Parts: sequence; structure tokens; C-alpha cells
Amino acid sequence: MTEFQRSARVSQKKKGRKKRIFIWIFVPLLIVVLSGAGYATFLLNKAESVINKSYKPVNTTSKRATQVNPDMDNISILLMGVDAAKSREKQYGEAIRTDALLVATLNKKEKSVKLLSIPRDSYVHIPEKDTYTKINHAHAYGGAKLTIETVQELLDIPIDYYVKINFYAFIDVVNALGGIEADVPYAISEKDSEDNHNAIRLKPGVQTLTGEQALALARTRHKDTDVMRGMRQQEIIKSIFKKALSVGSFSKHADMIDAVGSNMETNMSFNDMKSLMDYGLAGSGLTIDTLNLKGDDEYINKIYYYKLDKQNLEETKSILKAHLGTDSAASETSTNASHANAQSNGDSSTSSN
Repeated sequence: MTEFQRSARVSQKKKGRKKRIFIWIFVPLLIVVLSGAGYATFLLNKAESVINKSYKPVNTTSKRATQVNPDMDNISILLMGVDAAKSREKQYGEAIRTDALLVATLNKKEKSVKLLSIPRDSYVHIPEKDTYTKINHAHAYGGAKLTIETVQELLDIPIDYYVKINFYAFIDVVNALGGIEADVPYAISEKDSEDNHNAIRLKPGVQTLTGEQALALARTRHKDTDVMRGMRQQEIIKSIFKKALSVGSFSKHADMIDAVGSNMETNMSFNDMKSLMDYGLAGSGLTIDTLNLKGDDEYINKIYYYKLDKQNLEETKSILKAHLGTDSAASETSTNASHANAQSNGDSSTSSN
């Protein structure tokens, strides 16, 4: 039995138990890519079944004057990884936090994607609660709906779609591809998905990783920062895209769709996802640019936060607006200024995790 087969078998045994998620995956475009393979009818039917089971619309405040049409319009997608460890579910129920947030904007004409990682400890305003705290608390307060509205306010752009996923899909997709190539920056000794300490050991350098190993690379932050972790996750996503788009991976696309299974929740319909097929078919012509939010470590009421750099945030907002082609004059203005006085108070009611 190969290492990939062993890793895949282990991940299959864990389906009944959710562990803490440490990474998102760009599922919508992956499925679109899969749907364009040679046996398209079979894959389309398979993907449609998965998406229909995962479909969960949310009623959020729209920053669009009209309904977006992914066949014609530039769109944005918010990807959420949910901190859903079994022990946390028992303690907090539905009030669980996001462990990873990624905003993707897609430009139809350019066939380009911009990926922005939002550090989980970012100090932001939470609508409805009218308080400032870590952005990962938005989901605990109000699920996907409040998370979307928080990100919309932070970036002053519309969030058209969301995808929420746990890491089992990530592990199984990587294994279905036979592993992905990644550059390990330093020696790593990390927990596996069962939280067994030091179960995953990696040497520095470019190498092919299994799903468990890729997860360990994505989750580690002992030797750097949460921002650096976000950058590693972006590179892992690029590696998944590269492998999924390779001709040799076409026969593995059905397994990749199965890997998503019940591990995803989204407000994208199957037809919405099919509308994105042009991005998948662009292959090597698809441009993916990564963005990161600069900031500083700060303690408020003895709680750690990542305080975003205002100038960099404004620059990032401008980049995303330009990529989406949204009219800043027509867009709802950010409400951050009206809450500026509250920023110095922090949120002492939340934990430091």
C-alpha cells in the first residue's frame, strides 16, 4: 500500500468525527474544472448531486444594485474554514468560529482571480453586535450571514457567494490527486488531523505532500505568523489548481468531487458554478494573484489582536473594487469611520483564541 493510499484510508475512517479546520479550499472552481473533463456528462451529474446537497442560501444585506449574474459579471466568493472540533461543538454548539477566511474576486474578461487572506485575529467591527473584536468571532455570533456582512463592511465590496468547508475535503482532494508539490520552508513537526502530537514530520525543501502532510504545512505557525500561514495556504491552493488542471489528473476528477461530499455548505447553485467553467477551461491562461493584509500585533484588555494597517487596507479595497469593476460611488460606504471611537475599547467579552 502506498503512502497516499494509507493516508486516504486514514481520512476515510475519520468521516464520522469533525476535527478543527485549519484550511479552506477553493471548491467551486475545482468542481468547475472537473466538470470540463472528457467524461463531462458523468462528472456534471456527480457534481450536481454534491452541490444540491450542499446548497444553503443566506439572506444578507446586498451591496449590489441588481442581482449578480456569474455568466456575465465579475463576482466575489468568501471561503470559510470553520473551527468545528467535536469538543468545541459540545461546548459552544452552533457558536463556533472561523479558523480561516479567504476572499476571491473573479474577473470574467481578464480570466483572473485575486485571493485575499484575512488573518483570523484581525480586529474589526462586527455589524449587528456593534462591537470590535476578532473577525473569527463573527461566525460564532451569527454564522455565515454575519461573517459575510462583516467582510463586506471591512472591504467595502459585495460578497456574492460563500463556501464553508471542513478540512476532510481538503485532505481527500489532495490524496485523490496523488499529492501536491509544495515548498516546505523549514523543518516541521506538527499534529495530524487526529491531533496526535508530532505525528507529521517534514524536512525543508520542495517535495510532494499527502493530504495529511499538506494540512500540517497549512496549519503550522510555530516559527512564523498567522499572516505567513495565510500565504502558505494560498500557495497550497495554487498547487491544487496546477495539479487538477494537468492532463494526467483528469481520471481523478470523480474522486475529487466525492471528496467534497457533505463537507461543504454554499449559496452557489449548480448553475452558478457551471457559469464559472470559463475560468477552469482557461487552464494555464488563468491568472491568480494573492493579496495579504498588513498589520501589527496589539493587546487590548490583555487580549491579542491583529490591528490592520489602515493605508494598506484602503489600497487592498481599491484593488478588489477595480478587479470587480464596482463603482465606489454607488457602493455602500464603509461604516468604519462612524465606529472609530469604539476601536480603542476592544471586546473583553471574547476569549483570546
